[in-house]
Amino acid sequence: MTAPDTPGTADAEQVNAATWHAYGAHHLDRATPLPEVDEIAWGPAGTGPGDALLGDLKGLRVLDLGCGPARHAAHLARTQHATVDAVDLSPTQIERARARYGDLPGLRLVQADAVGHLRTSTPYDVIYSLSAVHFIDPHRLLPALAAALRPGGRLYFTVLHTNSSGDGPFSEVRPRPEVLRLAGGGELTGHMWVLTTELWTDLLTRYGLHTEEITVLDAPEAGNQASYRLFQIRRPARITSRPRTTRPPVAQAAAGVGAVLVGPQGLLLGRHQRGTVELPGGTVEPGESLKETVVRELAEETGLHADPDDVCLLGMLLDQVGDVVRITFGALVTRWHGEPADQPGERVGDWRWWPLDSLPSDLFECSAQILTAWRPSLPIDHPPARFTPFAEPHGTAQETTGRPTLGELGK
Repeated sequence: MTAPDTPGTADAEQVNAATWHAYGAHHLDRATPLPEVDEIAWGPAGTGPGDALLGDLKGLRVLDLGCGPARHAAHLARTQHATVDAVDLSPTQIERARARYGDLPGLRLVQADAVGHLRTSTPYDVIYSLSAVHFIDPHRLLPALAAALRPGGRLYFTVLHTNSSGDGPFSEVRPRPEVLRLAGGGELTGHMWVLTTELWTDLLTRYGLHTEEITVLDAPEAGNQASYRLFQIRRPARITSRPRTTRPPVAQAAAGVGAVLVGPQGLLLGRHQRGTVELPGGTVEPGESLKETVVRELAEETGLHADPDDVCLLGMLLDQVGDVVRITFGALVTRWHGEPADQPGERVGDWRWWPLDSLPSDLFECSAQILTAWRPSLPIDHPPARFTPFAEPHGTAQETTGRPTLGELGK
């Protein structure tokens, strides 16, 4: 299926921001009443499994993403005694919500960009979204959703599959215009990513999320061809790793370094062009010391600057790719200056700080091996590697020489 002149991602999301601002203003002007809800309305005309799908939320951190006037979030805060954050980009929608629920215990109303909020929030136990996910580029939203879920956390969302006129989904990631009808007459146009079920599932898998069940929600009215899909997702409790490619490294590029940087916001990781998430690092060049390689690669990839004296080598990892023995040296950088940023011409970017209890899946194998050598308790799966530490693991070296031990380096 083709679509007429659809905008790019940034333009589409800007249109949507303006559309939802106008939508909320329309209802403010009309003083549209907000009837309370008795249960979650997942699909058109309240179709779907209701509250039972979410299970017991008492004591859990819950996020309503794209909450609108926050009726469902308020319902869960009242009936489930959950701590619910309700986030919406539209200031007029949040204004409606605050006028109604501003003092409700357990409910926090936040006006913010969804991805911006996800990237800075403490991880959630449960995230749900009612017909809001399809208004945001999935390549921008899904990695942020994965990062904002605790390992083992649950995600539920509904997306449009077929509109009321019978226009079906795309098999490629691009937005298309869709009409939003207003109460009392009139309409607005937004842009949605209306994708096939298979494409949504592939995207979720790519960003480390496991699809457990998909439910078809059709409009009950005769002649209305609207159909939605309800996704039930779980973030795996363990963190996966994978190779960038099946090709072994060339022999002269088999020795590399990976740098662990831990700050107040967590661990620094970037995303490679081939999809893996990894530590700063790279190949040892002729004439360099290992510490010099760490410092150079850190500056080249992230723009951060460190001194070799502030690099502590953790040890050496040996594994095998094809017929090539791969040698990787892990290092902890204890001090640096600057802010991480994408660098021109580098294959790794999107540098972010990740909480240690919410690391992403699809770690590059070498990075995964370094992280478990540095902190063995991290729940990371990866191919086996032989690790030779450069510091005593149980404190004896520090007591006799003053050198930090691996245990101290992990604190």
